Amino acid sequence: MKVVKTSDLPREPAVSPLFTGEVFRQLIVEPAESQSFNFSIVNFSAGSRNKFHQHTSDQILIVTEGTGVVATDQEERTVSAGDVILIPAGENHWHGAPGETPMSHITVQTKGSQTQQNEP
Repeated sequence: MKVVKTSDLPREPAVSPLFTGEVFRQLIVEPAESQSFNFSIVNFSAGSRNKFHQHTSDQILIVTEGTGVVATDQEERTVSAGDVILIPAGENHWHGAPGETPMSHITVQTKGSQTQQNEP
């Protein structure tokens, strides 16, 4: 068993061409600790987001703080703390805090899932 206080997790800059603006990541489960999934918190500063992309596995987002946006090629939805989003494998999407407020979410994906940037 592992119990984690999210407030104790170190915040590391999320450096990737996929992100615009200032984004931080907090690993909840180290890759070597789970055989099944990746599990982390992504903190988007106000005005930051990721670019259109897709994953080879489903992705679950659990918004923990703030207000942000999750968008696909077909729709754009405002999300806030308490919202849970399922993004099916292969669905082109982006998420973040493009407005004036920051947003944080927990992300859960199958271990080994690949991410591909895709502009619509």
